[in-house]
Amino acid sequence: MSGPKRDVAGNRAAYHEYFVEDKFEAGIELFGTEVKSLRCGRVNLKDSFCRIDKGELVAYGIHISPYEKGNIFNRDPYRPRKLLMHRKEIDKLFGLVGQKGYSLIPLSIYFSGRWAKMEIGLCKGKKLYDKRAVEAEKSAKREIERADKGNY
Repeated sequence: MSGPKRDVAGNRAAYHEYFVEDKFEAGIELFGTEVKSLRCGRVNLKDSFCRIDKGELVAYGIHISPYEKGNIFNRDPYRPRKLLMHRKEIDKLFGLVGQKGYSLIPLSIYFSGRWAKMEIGLCKGKKLYDKRAVEAEKSAKREIERADKGNY
């Protein structure tokens, strides 16, 4: 049984830089002081990515700040962290990432009950014109909402 989902950090830049095709959930292998830092919300997912190395899913570039009250047990903030998924899921991701243009990008970290979990997105990179089109669409929606509010 998993408890309520409590968000710790999100990667908003990932939604700007990539089209998120599919999402997956993975556990994170962490040390004690890293979990304490996560509970304090001291994590940054910017510029992070995942890779499949030797049949294991590994996350790179995640910065978990050293725990303030920790001592010699604090770990390197940027160390690669192993992600925990079933073998079939990892094999499926390996096949999908092998296709042209797909990447595995961490989208968020949260606690599900007492377990730290990461949401990973199977993403395809956006071109500059894609980003402009999305921005224009958002801007148009905002203008319509402003116009609707002004009429009442």
